[in-house]
Amino acid sequence: MRTPPSQRCFRSAAVDDAIAQIKPAIADPELASMFEACFPNTLDTTVTFSEEDGAPDTFVITGDIAAMWLRDSSAQVWPYLPLAKRDEALRKLLEGVIRRQTRCVLLDPYANAFYREPVLGQHREDITEMRPGVHERKWELDSLAYYLRLSHGYWKAAGDCRPFDGEWRKAVARLLEVLRVEQSGSAEGVSPYTFMRLCKNGDAMANGGNGDPRRRTGLVRCGYRPSDDLTKLPFLVPANAMMSTALSQTAELLAALDLPDLAAEAGKLAAEIAAALERHAIAEHPEHGKIWAYEVDGFGGQYLMDDPNVPSLLALPYLGFCAKDDPLYRRTRAFCLSRSNPYFIEGKAGRGIGSIHTGLRSIWPMSILMCALTSEEDAEILDCLRLLKATHAGTGFIHESFDKDDPARFSRSWFAWANTLFGELIMGLHATRPHLLQKR
Repeated sequence: MRTPPSQRCFRSAAVDDAIAQIKPAIADPELASMFEACFPNTLDTTVTFSEEDGAPDTFVITGDIAAMWLRDSSAQVWPYLPLAKRDEALRKLLEGVIRRQTRCVLLDPYANAFYREPVLGQHREDITEMRPGVHERKWELDSLAYYLRLSHGYWKAAGDCRPFDGEWRKAVARLLEVLRVEQSGSAEGVSPYTFMRLCKNGDAMANGGNGDPRRRTGLVRCGYRPSDDLTKLPFLVPANAMMSTALSQTAELLAALDLPDLAAEAGKLAAEIAAALERHAIAEHPEHGKIWAYEVDGFGGQYLMDDPNVPSLLALPYLGFCAKDDPLYRRTRAFCLSRSNPYFIEGKAGRGIGSIHTGLRSIWPMSILMCALTSEEDAEILDCLRLLKATHAGTGFIHESFDKDDPARFSRSWFAWANTLFGELIMGLHATRPHLLQKR
């Protein structure tokens, strides 16, 4: 099921060696074939690597959409970081992703997706400040958090500071400025960002593109979720949690780079966001008790749900925000994976979390993957593996979503993020719970 060698975009000896080592340790041949196809899918099908004046440049598409999302590209290459020291070609590719993302952030820190070349494309008619090279300009806080997360993760894994040049430092400084602006209240004109889309009213921000009212809390507002769908309330809790963690990590990196002022600012912002989450984002649920809300507005409004796209509430330990056994998280997790969550979906084919992005009949395998990645129970992880194996519809790949009663009805046959995340799960189980891979 893996892409044939002649059609692969990039070859990593370390990735191929990892597959050769782990595949025989998976007792179920179908699961083993899925790992072989999914883990390298980003490298096999989505990357364009080049070097200019000795500096790597890596453009990463999502799969069936020929644009590079800051979020998706970071998540797609994340599982390869532990292999970077073993493979210089792979290390250069990862460095190239960070360098390309730096260019994207400097082009427009409010944009979520970009083209390889400076062109105006599919969304050129959006009523916002569209610039050549920007595919879509939805302000998603997680996009910048993923950029910081990948930078820190690369530094820790590769022990290398080459991507963190003057341009990267400018991008981080610009990013911190944007976060400060978006901590503000709802006074008109405080934020330079507005967004309207004429052809699809569900994508247009309220109040002439300025968004819904919000009260200054210390949280950072954004317009859109990691699903690229409009938020209901301006402060997206899992995105703020991810950003707080990413800023703390970035402060460590900045200090190591001898940039004390930027490090102090990143650390201060991280603390402010974390404190604001404690004050404003904890809700009282009638069945589950105190849990994290999904979105809040600073006026006391709270929206209780979870979405499968990461960052999500379910993914908080995966993102490093809290421990898996944290009591507040455990209650929130129970809520997310129950019918109390309006987007928890059950059917003949399985169960999991769905999204407004695909409707109330569709389950996202990403939520099943995240359930396994945040679980401490063997039985639950095995159940997730069973669901993933039963719902790939004979393709060997992980899809964006599948119909709750019929896995053959799925969206996005080429969704590299989900494929690589599946590879990350198997890699993690091989390292920490190898006995589970011996089950059939």
